[in-house]
Amino acid sequence: MSGGISVHAVDVAEGRPAVGLRVTIVALEAAGPRPVAEGTIGPGGSFDHPVVRGVGVAAGTYEAVFHLGAYFTGQGRPGPHFLDAVPFRFTVTDAAEHYHLPLKFTRFGYAVFRGV
Repeated sequence: MSGGISVHAVDVAEGRPAVGLRVTIVALEAAGPRPVAEGTIGPGGSFDHPVVRGVGVAAGTYEAVFHLGAYFTGQGRPGPHFLDAVPFRFTVTDAAEHYHLPLKFTRFGYAVFRGV
């Protein structure tokens, strides 16, 4: 796969893909944030959006926001939640490269990094 930004999210406490987790991605530009993608994680744990194929992606700084509080509420876990909207800021240095963001989380912590 070349170009684009992909996300794979796993609720490790439950041992399954985070189906329904809302994800937003914005480009942080001088004129202000530019929405790039918004959607939810699908049954396989992946974010299915044209941004995965590079649509709307150029070199620059981005922020992915994972809406964990809303996800936990939707899973029947009442709030308030320790984690709510979790931002991850990263830089795309080459728009021809693919940027994969694996997210692993529980109610009390998370890890996200550039994967392959």
